[in-house]
Amino acid sequence: MSKTGLLFVASEVYPFVKTGGLADVAHSLPRALSGEYAVRVVMPLYKDIERERFGIVALEENFNLSMGGIDYPVEFYGCTYEGIDYRFIYSPLLCDREFLYGSPERGYEDNDIRFGIFNYAVVELLKKDPYAIVHLNDWQSALVPLLMKQEGRLLAKTLYTIHNLAYQGNFDASALHKLGINTEYFTMEGVEFHGMVSFMKAGIAYCDRVTTVSPTYAKEILKPEFGCGLEGFLSHHRSKLVGIRNGIDAEHFSPVNDPALVQSYSDMSGKAPNKKDFLKQRGLIGIKKPLFVFIGRFVSQKGLDLLIETLPKMAALECNIALLGEGEARYGEALNAIAKKCSNVHLTFGYDESLSRRMYAAADFLLMPSVFEPCGLNQLIAMSYGAVPVVRLVGGLADTVRNIEKYDSEKRDGFGIVFTKQTGRSFMHAINRAMELYRDKQSYGEIVNHNMKCDFSWKESAKHYVSLYKKLEG
Repeated sequence: MSKTGLLFVASEVYPFVKTGGLADVAHSLPRALSGEYAVRVVMPLYKDIERERFGIVALEENFNLSMGGIDYPVEFYGCTYEGIDYRFIYSPLLCDREFLYGSPERGYEDNDIRFGIFNYAVVELLKKDPYAIVHLNDWQSALVPLLMKQEGRLLAKTLYTIHNLAYQGNFDASALHKLGINTEYFTMEGVEFHGMVSFMKAGIAYCDRVTTVSPTYAKEILKPEFGCGLEGFLSHHRSKLVGIRNGIDAEHFSPVNDPALVQSYSDMSGKAPNKKDFLKQRGLIGIKKPLFVFIGRFVSQKGLDLLIETLPKMAALECNIALLGEGEARYGEALNAIAKKCSNVHLTFGYDESLSRRMYAAADFLLMPSVFEPCGLNQLIAMSYGAVPVVRLVGGLADTVRNIEKYDSEKRDGFGIVFTKQTGRSFMHAINRAMELYRDKQSYGEIVNHNMKCDFSWKESAKHYVSLYKKLEG
């Protein structure tokens, strides 16, 4: 008996391209689902993707896609990678850019057209091949349910996952015509959002089910504090909303077989060579001092204001601090100024997958002082690599990191330092607790070794997705 077809749609997938956690999810979740479904992943073929490396080949003749009265050339490509079938959509306007979505400061002004092309091309795929389920991710693919409804003859059921509600794909009302969307959809119940066209609203309004990436975040986004203006609309559609915690690829993120590391390891005793090498490479002194790391985007959401406020006080402690990321210039400049003043603070700009792995392996603690966090993958990776997370009690962090005061070796939860208030005092208190834990070698070792044995894979979460798919299939 052949498996049911599942089309998984994402604007980025690791290892082809990556700007954030969506790429990791779009790589690992389809693999976890492939035992139950015939999964095909579709994404844009950006210019920086190495076609020869992945064996990506052209599949069909070129064709023109008509959108808003204008024709756009589109080509389909494909490959098989790690047992998963991939389809790539190439159109010059969509793919031939320096960045995926725009600079760290702002998105491209024509992203409505760019990802409109992507969504229309996905619908063309649906016309060619039958799929029972279409799983869409974030605003970049959120028009698909509306376009399917407009098309009127596509029977696939749609599930739309919100990875971060703050990025909604909102554009000027003129986008309605440019995207070829009927004016009947430009209503409060449809794509209209404060006089603009909202891709995300289209996904929420016209898909069959909505998921987000942790149970706590699913509750938070119904409140004004976290709803980004969509809390009322989401509350109206709450009957089809559910939160499912993200997982990580347990093989891909494993210190046991990670080629980026100086030495592989399976428990805390093997971390020392990695820490020693990292400190030497970065000019940081003191292997016996705790090493705190921050890995992520330099944006407000990640708690950069709080981190910058607290960093000089942290640097006055007997510890080392390493930061890796890119984002808004104002944050980068502030961090750079601190790193120049403090010899125990090292800053690396940019995205470097291999370096991030070495940092997880070297670190004693991971810093995640997020203002909001839909799920977060960093804390899961850190615990797998034996770094204790220091996190704020919010979103997916609340679902994945239990406070060490409640440590129970019998539980399969991950444990870390948890703080509640987005204040310098609360965060600094958490840092001091981390320092205290580090001095208690026995307790620290127990937490680290416990976390490294926990299962942060997709095993259970994938079951929840399969259950939702089955319900959609009827």
